[in-house]
Amino acid sequence: MGDHTPSPARRVAPYFEIEEHPIDVTEKLRVAVIGAGIAGINAGILLPIKVPGIELTIFEKNRDVGGTWFENVYPGVRCDIPAHVYQSTFDPNTRWTEEYAQGREICDYWQRLARKYGVYGLLRLGTKVNKVEWDSSNSQWKIGLQNVDSGIDTEENFDVVITAIGRFNAWKLPEIPDIERYEGHIRHNSNWDMSFDPTGKSIAVIGNGASGIQVVPNLQKIAKHIDHYARSPTWLASSFAGEGGGRQLDATLYSEELLKSWENPDEYLKFRKEFEGKFYKNFKAIFRGSEKNETLRKEYQALMAERLAKKPELYDELIPDFSPNCRRLTPGPGYLEALTEDNVSLIRKPIARFTKSGIVDADGIERKVDAVICCTGANRDMLPPFPIVVPGVGTLQESWTPDPYTYLGVSTPSFPNLLFLQGPNGAGHSGTVPNQIETQTTYVAQLLRKVIQQQIKTFEPSKAAADDFLAYSDAFFAKTVWTEDCSSWANGGRPGSRIHGHWPGSASHLNNVRRNPRWEDWEWTYKSRSGNRFAYFGNGWTSKELLEGSDLTPYLKPPEQIDLRLYHEEWFIL
Repeated sequence: MGDHTPSPARRVAPYFEIEEHPIDVTEKLRVAVIGAGIAGINAGILLPIKVPGIELTIFEKNRDVGGTWFENVYPGVRCDIPAHVYQSTFDPNTRWTEEYAQGREICDYWQRLARKYGVYGLLRLGTKVNKVEWDSSNSQWKIGLQNVDSGIDTEENFDVVITAIGRFNAWKLPEIPDIERYEGHIRHNSNWDMSFDPTGKSIAVIGNGASGIQVVPNLQKIAKHIDHYARSPTWLASSFAGEGGGRQLDATLYSEELLKSWENPDEYLKFRKEFEGKFYKNFKAIFRGSEKNETLRKEYQALMAERLAKKPELYDELIPDFSPNCRRLTPGPGYLEALTEDNVSLIRKPIARFTKSGIVDADGIERKVDAVICCTGANRDMLPPFPIVVPGVGTLQESWTPDPYTYLGVSTPSFPNLLFLQGPNGAGHSGTVPNQIETQTTYVAQLLRKVIQQQIKTFEPSKAAADDFLAYSDAFFAKTVWTEDCSSWANGGRPGSRIHGHWPGSASHLNNVRRNPRWEDWEWTYKSRSGNRFAYFGNGWTSKELLEGSDLTPYLKPPEQIDLRLYHEEWFIL
């Protein structure tokens, strides 16, 4: 007799109705970028090229693009990174006037790129974002906007919001008792008054971060006297990566002969690769007790002693007890020399309060001044200067208390369709700023292409993935000098706190991670009524097949044009 074992019951699939459209016919995606500094400009250049179907709008509170380089006009403002590594990797300028460009030249360069690539056509200048709130009824962000000139408030809805607000944008005056009583001229360096003439005045400069270190030597030349309040010591370096001879107080100009040689693309590329490569080679200096870090300590001690030779008694006051790189290194040409001049007083005592005519320190000593310049930085919590709200969850401000909480520095759980450029843990210590912005924007572009093509309604990283990233980050940072007892923007100004200012690895490590996104770490919902993840397959066709004369074999090329490493992986050849 035969085997009469019954066949397994046929699996019954849920009812599904095919959508009548080709797979590549999709809805537009409305995306808002908030901020038009370097990150926002790069988003405006790259996203429209890399993400077909995007409708991009960039909101900027200022009257032009450039971010910190548009806003900061204080005396001596310039980049302490050489200009040739502080520019776009795909559209460089070979004719920088100075090795360490002044702020205006940097701003002009990025504005020129924005014009060249059509970013101005995407901009809403003079538009301040007051609030961003999630609307679950339509799975969109509602953005509260205000016209800076008219004060008129409006609202607009977007599918995705990307913050590109920069790391040092939300400046504020220090919270010192009675600061409002002071009747003289008082400004934050990021809000410099161009009508203010410091010549012959007694001036207090508060803070010795990057801006304070630039302001002091420039004011010292023309002020009657400077009281420099610098509570914490900091390491002074000649340069970040051992490039050239390091920064000088006077402009380091390029010879016309050298500028001419860079008109040869091969010569300039050779120079640039060698020069930029140096910024990837000092990563070992961030590890506790490393030979490289100890070498830097000795090098910086010798450098600072040399620059303080006129007043050697200042040396012990200014040498930190923490390792180099715990706080951001600052090439400070002329700063230490300025502190040795007779018209500069270094005050290490904390400020107790203001009076109507000056400042009182912790010893009760009052020093009267004509003006106060606060070089006290910006908010260090990396939060946007406006509330981001998800009803039922709360605000991003609440979620990031006491510390930011992200997945790979690009997004955060429970805040759907929200992305960050240069957010917490979003940039490596080594490498260059423009390259890291470009690779992060490219990561975002890959995500948005997936969202558009697969008709995804909402996306957010899973809590498990964010928790794992946090655990890895904490374990990595424990080996570094960043967790030593110093106050820095990397730890939110709270020594011993969690590090959120750096990526847990090198810049090359970060670029490697971004190259292949881990889509399994994300949670998705879909636009189709059924919720079927494959609804976007549509009717089984592509639009090209339905268009007479289309190239249906774009992969066929002359063999000499084929790179097998990229073969069949180029997303734009389908």
